[in-house]
Amino acid sequence: MRAGSWVMLGAAAAVGLAAGLGGFTFLYARGGSYLTDDPAACANCHVMKDQFDGWAKSTHRSVAVCNSCHTPPNVFRKYLVKGLNGWHHSRAFTLGDFHEPIAIKAANLAVTEEACRHCHHDVVQAIDTHPGGGALSCVSCHRDVGHLH
Repeated sequence: MRAGSWVMLGAAAAVGLAAGLGGFTFLYARGGSYLTDDPAACANCHVMKDQFDGWAKSTHRSVAVCNSCHTPPNVFRKYLVKGLNGWHHSRAFTLGDFHEPIAIKAANLAVTEEACRHCHHDVVQAIDTHPGGGALSCVSCHRDVGHLH
């Protein structure tokens, strides 16, 4: 066999190994569940159990799922945020470098703020026109609305 053939064989083996390992990891981690709106998917990781249990007891349980508040309403942006979060979460959980209890990051807090303002537009509009001026942050005062902390 020529040297070029060995290189091609090695490259094919590497791609096959990566695809196999990636597929196994996706199935083992129940990756397909993250493509749905099922809140149980968020509880796949033990660090989210308290948030899931808090959501199950909250007033928002009957009107919102995790994606309602933690992903943008636009389909493209929704799956972009889910993909980025999935990458960051899988890396953090694999390497064990995540904060416990889990804490929301600034970018995701902005997504949640956007969701509050979208669903509660009328109330927020009235608050934003208060005499002090400037927009207030919904999540700074209502941190426990979606799930208790």
